[in-house]
Amino acid sequence: MAKKKATKNKSPKKARNFSFKLNRQQKVVLGSFLMLFGLALLVAFISFLFNWQADQSTLSEFSNRNVEPRNWLSKFGASVSHFFIYQGFGVASFAFAFLTTLTGIYLFFGFKKAALQKFWFWGILVMIWMAVFFGFFSASNPLLGGTVGYEVNDYLQDYIGFTGTIFLLAFLLIVYLVVRLKITPEKVAVLFRRTRSEISEDFNTAHSSQNNYEPEVEPSEEKVAPLQEKSKPAPTPEREGTRKEVSEEKTAPAPLVIKSQDNPDDVEMEVSTAVEEEEEDGLSQKLVKDFGEFDPTLELKNYKFPTLELLKDYNANGGGITIDQEELEENKNRIVDTLKNYKIEIAQIKATVGPTVTLYEIIPEAGIRISKIKSLEDDIALSLAALGIRIIAPIPGKGTIGIEVPNKNSSIVSMRSVIASPRFQNAEMELPLALGKTISNETFVVDLAKMPHLLMAGATGQGKSVGLNAILTSLLYSKHPAEVKFILVDPKKVELTLFNKIERHYLAKLPDTEEAIITDNNKVINTLNSLCIEMDERYELLKNAMVRNIKEYNVKFKARKLNPEHGHKFLPYIVLVVDEFADLIMTAGKEVEAPIARLAQLARAIGIHLIIATQRPSVNVITGIIKANFPARVAFRVTSKIDSRTILDSQGADQLIGKGDMLFTQGNTLIRLQCAFVDTPEVDRITEYIGSQKAYPDAHLLPEYSGEESGTGIDIDVSERDKLFREAAEVIVIAQQGSASLLQRKLKLGYNRAGRIIDQLEAAGIVGPFEGSKARQVLVQDMAELDQLLSE
Repeated sequence: MAKKKATKNKSPKKARNFSFKLNRQQKVVLGSFLMLFGLALLVAFISFLFNWQADQSTLSEFSNRNVEPRNWLSKFGASVSHFFIYQGFGVASFAFAFLTTLTGIYLFFGFKKAALQKFWFWGILVMIWMAVFFGFFSASNPLLGGTVGYEVNDYLQDYIGFTGTIFLLAFLLIVYLVVRLKITPEKVAVLFRRTRSEISEDFNTAHSSQNNYEPEVEPSEEKVAPLQEKSKPAPTPEREGTRKEVSEEKTAPAPLVIKSQDNPDDVEMEVSTAVEEEEEDGLSQKLVKDFGEFDPTLELKNYKFPTLELLKDYNANGGGITIDQEELEENKNRIVDTLKNYKIEIAQIKATVGPTVTLYEIIPEAGIRISKIKSLEDDIALSLAALGIRIIAPIPGKGTIGIEVPNKNSSIVSMRSVIASPRFQNAEMELPLALGKTISNETFVVDLAKMPHLLMAGATGQGKSVGLNAILTSLLYSKHPAEVKFILVDPKKVELTLFNKIERHYLAKLPDTEEAIITDNNKVINTLNSLCIEMDERYELLKNAMVRNIKEYNVKFKARKLNPEHGHKFLPYIVLVVDEFADLIMTAGKEVEAPIARLAQLARAIGIHLIIATQRPSVNVITGIIKANFPARVAFRVTSKIDSRTILDSQGADQLIGKGDMLFTQGNTLIRLQCAFVDTPEVDRITEYIGSQKAYPDAHLLPEYSGEESGTGIDIDVSERDKLFREAAEVIVIAQQGSASLLQRKLKLGYNRAGRIIDQLEAAGIVGPFEGSKARQVLVQDMAELDQLLSE
């Protein structure tokens, strides 16, 4: 029985002899081999990068001992490197050499294998990723991605395209950074803040070490003790708590004590430095952190801007610019021949074709006076048989003379083309206006906020109202209803009526007013005075906020640094549009000119901008005060050179061809543009699209203003009556209409005087009280009753 047991006990020893588990000695031997083999691969790979082209010819002659490769590990190094780098994974194969060396180190020193397995898993993934990434560049250098990287990259591009391959590689890179390296956006932000704080601490430490220098003192032991007791009192619990509280607050540093070297008679001097006060904005930062910045568009957060499909595409069926080579050649020959008739030789000529006008740039021969060519403007127009010839001598910024000749077949510049252009879509402007296209067919976009006001003029039917619609359409396509408000004045009552549909989105009006679009000239005066009140209130807000303009104010308000309880609010831009300014001047005169001049002078900083249009640019309409405050001007075709000089301070507007052809100046040079065309159905579709969306409860309300016509109901002394009181009373009784505008027309009075007379007539019982937009009721029926009333 004992022998049988012994036989059974020997069998397990034989089974252990076939175990694949390495002992310590075997691990050291294998580890040293893998370590050196990995290093050999690194040496061979590095050498292959420099000698691979020369060594490729020797690979097929591996058995020939007379062939000597340049690789540092001879034929073995060249063959292995060619296999891994050229036919394998490219430069990413260095990861394999690194992993082999790392494995040898782990076995040699007996480290745990769990970490090694992770290194191999992620290392192979990184190697494949790098090979595929460098596969983009393998066509120019085959060593970057190798055959594997190039083929895999090419395979991916065939199925998901170049962009898809980039997205896939980017996703895998994010996975590696997040899963392997545990990098998240929060950690990056914390690391950035920590680095910035450490840099500032190092700077403060270095700065304080320079300022708080204390001379070295070497007193005797008897003198050290009292000094230490005086400067460092024993820490008590109360004192420790106080020190902790002080450290949390910003207080002045402890005074610096400077003592002399071993001189007991010297007096100690304390030096203290003041701490600079910092702006207290912790509450605003906390509000922004908790709730985010104030969003003025939040009330209409689902508002959708108009789409391009609402605008007509005139270029859809080949309606763009067409170049007529025959016409260009004919005009060139006529220009050259006309100038030759006056012995003016041309050295060079160049044509730039625009939508409606072609610019011919000529360079005359040396010695030709520019004034001589300028004087031939009418002769050139006669030879070309064209309307609207304009000579620019010389063209600003160029050494050429320009001759603008209208095209026989002009092209329509659609509003859609300028709105869809990158110049407008990418414009970083507060109030971008897409006015049209230049002669070189470039979209022309300007910022109304920098003009800061715009004066437009042009004869009837030359495109002035279309230009206003283009300006309003530009703002509707670029600004949210919370960001801009319009005040529309339309004495003709038919041009701007379509914008009634967006009253509760974009329009502003006076309180207790039924219609937002102003058609009554008397209401214009109240609106302008109300705007002056709004201007003064906004300047008060800017003063309290300690900012200089509306942009800085709104930025500060969005950052929640201004308290609404103190009257602060988000300020939208306000754009006043007057379609016919001459009619206002005729009926109201100084009552209109004075507030407009005041707004033009002061309202720029607080976001109120004026756009004034007129068809009669005479000096009694566009006065010197108006012109001085409107540096930006647009001129459509006018009938005389005098009108052109009135609007532009130079001629040229009388030579335009009409139909949207215009000149724009902002105080320097004249730019010829073709105004963008937006038709009434297009404006109707845009306003209908906006008006059908959720709106504010009411239009933006301006400050309330009580005009002279409102009436006081207080009795007025007879001796204070106007000299024309009796005559005015007779006019009112005969017409049976009690209004100040009637007295203005009949007696040729100003608005203020007519309003005072109306108040006196009310006090005398001749007319009734003010009834809003309606005329006052006349209480006296005939002249006999008037005579009896006045005699009493």
